Amino acid sequence: MNMSLEECIKACLECMEACNGCYDACLKEEDVKMLAECIRSLRECADICAFSAKSMQSDSPYVKQICQACAEICQACGDVCKKHEHHEHCKQCAESCYKCAEVCRKMAV
Repeated sequence: MNMSLEECIKACLECMEACNGCYDACLKEEDVKMLAECIRSLRECADICAFSAKSMQSDSPYVKQICQACAEICQACGDVCKKHEHHEHCKQCAESCYKCAEVCRKMAV
């Protein structure tokens, strides 16, 4: 496995964990309704990150397309989380999403 593939799998798994943690933390916040868009984005992002990592590990012929979709969803999720960066979990999650988006974009080329 080449280094960029390993790096991308690692970024996807870290982003998935960050999204799952943020999802859980958002549900415990007082104003859950205000975080609805964020919570939805986190679910989507965690799912595509898990799927992307799996596709790379199993050498899927669709890795580029999957990583492209993952990059777009991670970027969007990061943008939503950034709106709520007064919550530390959202701030950290946004950083993880942006990092994953960047690495996935390289894999998609």
